[in-house]
Amino acid sequence: MTSWRNWGGNVVASPVQVRHATSAEAVADAVRAAARAGLGVRVAGSGHSFTPLVATDGMLLHVDGLSGVVGVDRERNRVRVLAGTPLHVLNPALQRLGLALPNLGDIDRQTISGAIATGTHGTGTRRQGIAAAVTGLTLVLADGSTLECSTEREQEVLAAAAVGLGALGVVTEVELACVPAYRLHAKECSEALSDLLPRVQTEADTHDHLDLHWFPHTDRVLVKRNDVVGPRQGPPPLAPWRARLDDDLLANRVFEVINRGAAALPASVPVVNRATARVLGAREFADDSWKVFCSSRKVRFVESEYAVPRHAVEAVLAELRAWFDRTRAPVPFPVEVRFIGADDVWLSTAYERENAYVAVHQYHRMDPRPLFEAFEAIVAEHAGRPHWGKVHTLRADRLRELYPRFDDFRAVRDRLDPGRRFTNAHVRHLLGD
Repeated sequence: MTSWRNWGGNVVASPVQVRHATSAEAVADAVRAAARAGLGVRVAGSGHSFTPLVATDGMLLHVDGLSGVVGVDRERNRVRVLAGTPLHVLNPALQRLGLALPNLGDIDRQTISGAIATGTHGTGTRRQGIAAAVTGLTLVLADGSTLECSTEREQEVLAAAAVGLGALGVVTEVELACVPAYRLHAKECSEALSDLLPRVQTEADTHDHLDLHWFPHTDRVLVKRNDVVGPRQGPPPLAPWRARLDDDLLANRVFEVINRGAAALPASVPVVNRATARVLGAREFADDSWKVFCSSRKVRFVESEYAVPRHAVEAVLAELRAWFDRTRAPVPFPVEVRFIGADDVWLSTAYERENAYVAVHQYHRMDPRPLFEAFEAIVAEHAGRPHWGKVHTLRADRLRELYPRFDDFRAVRDRLDPGRRFTNAHVRHLLGD
């Protein structure tokens, strides 16, 4: 029996079988073998989810051997990508084709199939999450057969499987609607949260992408404004020495030391956060979109993130700030705030709703439960929809209230996997088996 652990270290599983597939045929063979052995199947991506979506005592199937771009439709700017392709491999591959994904999150370690399965989103009120770019999927079903779904055929399966939680089958290939490669002009600076919040909705609409990092126990927020510019517009990219200083030394090595100190002496966190917030430096540069969006995250943490209607974000942050003031809870990680436009993917957190995303993080050596419990109670009053890959406790009864197409998703699942080959305890918890 092999042990599997996610990146954050908060989920551990002991599958009885582990398979590594390098082709769609190998995936089908693995699924049929699991059926003969009476085992459930869960698919492992890069382990960047903080929920036990992957955890299984059956067969754990790795698809990282399915990697690369396998088809390009130049007329429609669409690409076919193997499911195990990591975003850090996909992004430069698209660049070489003169293409890019319309939006990205702030890390690029996930596989494309894992990113869409959990609803990875990014930021931008005129943009949508990654799953909204999915125009086709190839699924290996519970009997080992293959199903193609697209915007032209099996549209309901596509609407369900684009954010499918791994509950409908094994995705082996993804078709993505891309855009011509583009550059972003990034402006980053520290501001007072109390000054920014009254105009945050205007800021979100003014800029193509807005990302906020607020340090608990302070009034300081790092504001990242990214806007699309032409090929020769904007300042030059960051100098290599500045990128290493900011993104490797300060954001990772020094921040690791800060968090270890916080774990050893929790009472110091408010003072340390105030000191950290004071040294936030401004910077301005332009570069290829994916180089601006994605950053290196080496300091391990666990995270909870909820989408709330965008008009509720000010109230959520005010309530969260009051909780920090009242409890002085030791949380050295900043709270992240982003915005996104509505889409039509059934289990997307942005289904038919413009959202603000609020994410709270805790260092992996510190207890996240007080923070997560308080945060979940706050967002529950604002119709919060949990990110499928981040820690939450919601069950099917509440999720049905939050997602209008929840039972439609379950109906597609009943058709594609009536025997529940692709399930585990967490999926049963979510979908109400």
